[in-house]
Amino acid sequence: MSPKKNKIKDFLSALPKNIFSGFVVSLIALPLGLGLAMASEAPPIAGIISAIVGGIVVFIFGGSYVTIAGPGNGLVGVLLIAITALGLESAYAAIICSGILILLLGFFRMGKLADFFPSSAIQGMLAAIGLIILGKQFHIMLAHKIKCEDTLDYLFEIPFTINHALNYQNKGLIFATLAGILSLAIMLFYSKIRNKYLQLIPAPMWIVILSIGFSYYFELVAHEANPIAKEYMISGIPSIQTIIADMHLPNFSSIGSFSFWSSVLAITLIASIESLLSIKAVDKLDPEKRRSNVNKDLKALGLATIGSGFLGGLNVVAVIARSSVNVNNGASNRSSNFFHAVFLVLFIVLFTTQLTRIPLPALMAILVYTGYKLASPNLIKKIFSIGKEQFIIFFVTLLVTLKIGLITGILAGVIVTLIIHIVINKTVSLFFRNVMKPNVLMYQEEGQDNYYVSVKHFCSFLNYYKLKDKLDAVPEDKDIIVDFSMCGFVDHTVMENMHDYQELFKKRDGHFDVIGLDMHDTDSEHPFALRRLLPVPNIIKNNLTRRQTSMEDLAKDYHLNYNSKKLRHVYFLNHFLFFNTKTINYIYNQLSYENSILNLFDIEFSEGEFIAKEVIRSTMLHIKLDHTIPEFTLDREGFLEKVYAFAGFKDIPIQNHSDFSNRFYLLGDNEEAITAFFNDDLVHFFESNPYYHVESNGESLLIFGKQRLASIKEIKALFDFGKRLKEVIEHE
Repeated sequence: MSPKKNKIKDFLSALPKNIFSGFVVSLIALPLGLGLAMASEAPPIAGIISAIVGGIVVFIFGGSYVTIAGPGNGLVGVLLIAITALGLESAYAAIICSGILILLLGFFRMGKLADFFPSSAIQGMLAAIGLIILGKQFHIMLAHKIKCEDTLDYLFEIPFTINHALNYQNKGLIFATLAGILSLAIMLFYSKIRNKYLQLIPAPMWIVILSIGFSYYFELVAHEANPIAKEYMISGIPSIQTIIADMHLPNFSSIGSFSFWSSVLAITLIASIESLLSIKAVDKLDPEKRRSNVNKDLKALGLATIGSGFLGGLNVVAVIARSSVNVNNGASNRSSNFFHAVFLVLFIVLFTTQLTRIPLPALMAILVYTGYKLASPNLIKKIFSIGKEQFIIFFVTLLVTLKIGLITGILAGVIVTLIIHIVINKTVSLFFRNVMKPNVLMYQEEGQDNYYVSVKHFCSFLNYYKLKDKLDAVPEDKDIIVDFSMCGFVDHTVMENMHDYQELFKKRDGHFDVIGLDMHDTDSEHPFALRRLLPVPNIIKNNLTRRQTSMEDLAKDYHLNYNSKKLRHVYFLNHFLFFNTKTINYIYNQLSYENSILNLFDIEFSEGEFIAKEVIRSTMLHIKLDHTIPEFTLDREGFLEKVYAFAGFKDIPIQNHSDFSNRFYLLGDNEEAITAFFNDDLVHFFESNPYYHVESNGESLLIFGKQRLASIKEIKALFDFGKRLKEVIEHE
């Protein structure tokens, strides 16, 4: 079969999964698109238009694989300013011009633009955007519309709005406030409920469903009007015919003004940075670890933005939250982006009248949560743990962005970073003499498949692109060594990117080693901390918690080895399907038996990236096997697994064991080998023991129960289950 026919066959076979994923993503995109548009003071439909146009155009012309396009969280503040200053029609013209600039960035191969901004400055800018969103929408969430001249004033007014809400006498405002508070609670706590049935529907869509259900209850059961104040309900979403008839045409009359072009530049800067960061993050999530063609994606996003602006929509950017959901639901190519747009069209055509039943505070709660995630205390804590100098960069960028503007804020972050680098290197002449270095030498070691990269002098965000160009030329399934022993200074942005490369190569069966930093020192224990040749002593405290003490006692009783330390190099987990779309941070609290043949441990891993990132801790058991077995995944079968069957995930039946086939969901590529492996003894073992997630990578097993840390009793049960399972398998 020709490669072209193979591609068509693979595309068609993956279609059910991509349709299913596109549907789930559309459930998030609908309420979020409405909310982002209203937060920008654009018509609610504008957010949906940008998602639909983005989904179709990026599907056809894009260079990424599983990235979703649509309206972006980061653009709310700058679009709000543009619409307020220019008016809606002129703002659409600014959006179109920004689309043209993004298109040109793609043609001029400026995809590496994001590499020229220090990581902490970008984090500070995004945190400022989060506070802008939170500050503006928090008041509407509590049914208290206010107008302030300054962004900081919205934040300072929050305590007064809370006090105001506590003293409402108007029933309509009380119900509107309750809708906002309950919606925020759903956004805050929904991810903590690790239930596969509930999580099939994303939290924002639950808010929409419950809001519409609440409205119907009063209409059909209580026979009363909706108690929520009418001014805090979504205004009518126009029909498709009305949208076309009343389409806002862009007005280019302000094209010669300074305010117009300052808006265009601000929109372009934020849209391009948000897109580049999202594409980079989503590439990490891709199970196949493909690299997106960033410049091709910029062209597609620019083209989509131009089309969206002419149709009355917002900027189209690559979005991380919806992309993370897309990956986690089995998407494998850009068709999921297209289907998410198709489902949005169906929602607007079929359910337009239902959307008017959604309270405005409920949608604003989604944006308040988004703003909080962008500027969460955990983010600030993380920045501080990396280094005090990174916190200064972050905080300066944050304050200047809030007080003056986005472009000024990011420039302030760059300038402060340069000043800090000069101070750390002690002399201005030394800094400027080395800033446009490093000298990067790369060669393939003779007679081996290894690549060696030597970095000399000075490596920072300003010259990182030179090192990146070399690293990008190496296939991810090869071995590469990056040597910083001749480099006197390595900044935080470079260290963070080295970690990203290590994760990428590890996922693709390559090996990425960073050496030569043992001669450098840092003010922080964090792996991303800035490195320099200054001796700074570090003191590490090691105090065990009560649970760790219990595990230590358990190890003595069961003759196990116990290690409480965090280990980040966990290559033995690489080839398990469960971790294909997840990032392992570290394992710790290990209980190992007989040379780690049985290895039980706590693990921290994350799903999604950026504001969609959820950190999960669990307890798992890894078992080394004496011989090779088929690769498979075994779970308890339920309603959700039956739904997955329609999306192309086929359950493997075991002959003469109908009870097992009904109770368990068995997946794997080699059906013949798997059915032969599951003999009577093994089937009876699973039928007579508690349910666990059991997964084979061919050479070892991964077993766990609930996605949380196990109690001491549960640890004993898991260890016993694994020990007996190993005996059953090895006696076959």
